[in-house]
Amino acid sequence: MLEIGNTSAERTMKGVNVTTGLVQHDLIRTQEASLPEPSPQRFGGFRGFFDGWVGQDMAMDLGTANTLIYVRGRGIVLNEPSVVAVSEDDGTPVAVGAVAKDMYGKTSRRIRCVRPMKDGVIADFEITHLMIKDFITRVSRKWQLRRPRLVVSIPSGVTMVEKRAVIDAALASGARQIHLIEEPMAAAIGSGMPVQECGGNMIVDIGGGTTEVAVISMGATVYSESVRIAGDEMDDAVEHFIRRAFNLQIGTFEAERVKLSIGSAMPMAETRELKVFGRDLATGTPREMIIDDAVVRRALKEPVIAIVEAVHRALERTSPELAEDIINKGIYLAGGGALLAGLPERLSLETNIRFLRAANPLTAIVRGTGNVVENFKDMRGVCIA
Repeated sequence: MLEIGNTSAERTMKGVNVTTGLVQHDLIRTQEASLPEPSPQRFGGFRGFFDGWVGQDMAMDLGTANTLIYVRGRGIVLNEPSVVAVSEDDGTPVAVGAVAKDMYGKTSRRIRCVRPMKDGVIADFEITHLMIKDFITRVSRKWQLRRPRLVVSIPSGVTMVEKRAVIDAALASGARQIHLIEEPMAAAIGSGMPVQECGGNMIVDIGGGTTEVAVISMGATVYSESVRIAGDEMDDAVEHFIRRAFNLQIGTFEAERVKLSIGSAMPMAETRELKVFGRDLATGTPREMIIDDAVVRRALKEPVIAIVEAVHRALERTSPELAEDIINKGIYLAGGGALLAGLPERLSLETNIRFLRAANPLTAIVRGTGNVVENFKDMRGVCIA
């Protein structure tokens, strides 16, 4: 494994100059960044009224960290954390989404905050059902003749039992018909890749619970691997490293804030510092301290290496014909984990292949799933159920 030191950002490997041939760490500009955001198809007049009254087709990115919903003809209408606060007395939901996330770790014993998704799949069926039902109710119109049809994205490596759990939870939440699409396929469509053409397209989707690496051609997945190391594992790595190194216990969302603010996969052009808050394990009292990006980079070393190794395995198992297309087109990064500073450069340095960050990677999956909803007759073949 390549060791990245303080001078490695100036290194040239096999003709790839990290400082001039690729974009910089602080502001990563991809080739598609200048493209306009795809706008949903909108219907006005009688047809818009009729479609809204009869029923709405929806796309859902049921993620470990966030849940997003796309409504046909309206675009992305909901983006909320996948967190539910429930009452311990009767199990009824007290808050769902952003309000519940703000309550996490701050409630009394009568209220329990739950993240019902774990590693991209349902960990608590009842809580997930309550969460999906609340989100669908928020975005649905008051009067509808029929329940909505729902297209849900799932990780590529889930089992039949996990697929059945997603379908059952969605049906119990008010959907009349469920279709499933793999997250790498949805992310590739949302990134603007020509997935239905004969040619290799490689996507790396780094979400909250899983990292999906896939090679796609002619509307189907040629190779895919789901690694359960992603954003949540990065947060845990930061939390554990600060506890071991500084004897300071911080919370999960505090670790996430540190990662988002000063986390990086390669040395930065300028040193960044951040004040963190937690509990001193020696005295038991609250304490604050200042850490820099080098500390966070050391904490993120193992998760980043795991992602690099997953990309290497995918490239090793790709045919030479598809490899040529991938080299020419580059590899796209999607998902919230793709926003980690320096990650495209690190992967480019390790593989000697250009990596591009999708425009708005946080919404790439739901935009791709929404594209399927908008053009369901033509793109139904990309769904797996």
